[in-house]
Amino acid sequence: MAVSVAPRDTGVLLASVASFRGIIPNYIGGEWTPSASPRELDVTNPATGERLAVVRLSTADDVGRAVAAARSAFPAWRETPPVERARKLFRLKMLLEEHFQDIARIVTLENGKTLAEAKGSVRRAIENVEHACGIPTLMMGQTLEDVAHGIDCETVRQPIGVFAAITPFNFPAMVPLWFWPYAVATGNCIVVKPSEQVPLSQQRIVELAHEAGFPAGVLNLVHGDKEAVDAILRHPEIAGVSFVGSSPVARYIYRTAAEHGKRVQALGGAKNHMVVMPDAPVEFAADGVVSSVYGCTGQRCLAGSVAVAVEKAYAPLKERVAAAAKSLRLGYGLDPATQMGPVVSRKHRERVVGYIDQGEAEGAKLVVDGRGARVDEYPRGHWVGPTLFDQVQPDMVIGKEEIFGPVLTLSRAGSLDEAIELVHRSGYANATSIFTSSGRAAREFRYRIGVSMIGVNIGVAAPMAFFPFGGTKGSFYGDLKAHGRDAIEFYTDKKVVISRW
Repeated sequence: MAVSVAPRDTGVLLASVASFRGIIPNYIGGEWTPSASPRELDVTNPATGERLAVVRLSTADDVGRAVAAARSAFPAWRETPPVERARKLFRLKMLLEEHFQDIARIVTLENGKTLAEAKGSVRRAIENVEHACGIPTLMMGQTLEDVAHGIDCETVRQPIGVFAAITPFNFPAMVPLWFWPYAVATGNCIVVKPSEQVPLSQQRIVELAHEAGFPAGVLNLVHGDKEAVDAILRHPEIAGVSFVGSSPVARYIYRTAAEHGKRVQALGGAKNHMVVMPDAPVEFAADGVVSSVYGCTGQRCLAGSVAVAVEKAYAPLKERVAAAAKSLRLGYGLDPATQMGPVVSRKHRERVVGYIDQGEAEGAKLVVDGRGARVDEYPRGHWVGPTLFDQVQPDMVIGKEEIFGPVLTLSRAGSLDEAIELVHRSGYANATSIFTSSGRAAREFRYRIGVSMIGVNIGVAAPMAFFPFGGTKGSFYGDLKAHGRDAIEFYTDKKVVISRW
């Protein structure tokens, strides 16, 4: 099957894809292997609507072959010294740096975000590989002599076996690298199932991993939809599952995988509140709010979606955010002048527009309406413009549900206490921010707020690779979060040895 590629997109077709005439193969046991599934999905550019490739939606048999390859590779990979495993990751990091621009460009082509946003996400991805390179230190255990007379005790960390990662469309290069570098660094093998909507950037990264010399079966890539996910969740040889996606799916992943005896870290959705205090410099706060809400077209779990203005901050914040939203330039992410790209698909555009329709029907006031957004050069693009609602009540659908698009709702609070109470009414607790000049207010906020990732005068509270990433309440299901030391805990078992000689 041939693939139609737009002239400006020439070069996106990867070596592994080109070998199979535009059909994206799986990577199983060190070889590119096409699925025999009759079900196919076009991978399209969200800005131009043009087809980039075709992905076959893998079956349970495909997943089974990937797990078998991983299980076969596990004994030898486990016995590989951590310092040697780290050298593979160092090699991968070098290759990712060499191909940084190309990977970012692929992210823009398949996801729609601006090239600057894509580069930022690829940089975060590489940081996780870099952190995992420290595995000889990160994986160390503990010892204590003479826990009793003549008796010593030690703990050692050991890999467990085969893991799986199920990752979303919004950060196709970054999120898989929250998981699989740590899994393989600790001596496990893994099966990665990226979103079927955006398979190309992870395909390219796996090509580079192959070049870096990871042994066959250590890293496997299977493309698919719910059939592949369910096969992963139920497979008896998979020890644990890492996931990022919406909260309803995160609940399903957590419940189903746990029922089958697996470890689970399932990162769900968000309704992130940004509190703006009266003492905050309004221009600075508005810039932080706008970049948080409309960056990546609102398609990120750290995006702000509710701005809570306290007392006299309300009117000036509303005015500045509205003006900034109206001035943002929509377009193709590869155009340097573009400030906001399309949403990922036509279906997702319909979802976001449906929420805007519902908010208007509920009585919220539309200050900026993005439903009519168009980009004349790209009439087939999935465009939703920056949108701002005023007079939003917390019990409105748009005030409590995750929209995952460039939509901001504005609420008013009479005090910091009232703002904190409003945040706590949400069923989500992924990230939150406060803008203030008061150290006392900032400390009170961080001390009392029941949210896991907190920004102080920062609109996007994104932890670096060496800190844990994840929320609480409806935003996270599991115990150990993504990357940081939690990743080492998740992918290893602590064995305790008590010795008397």
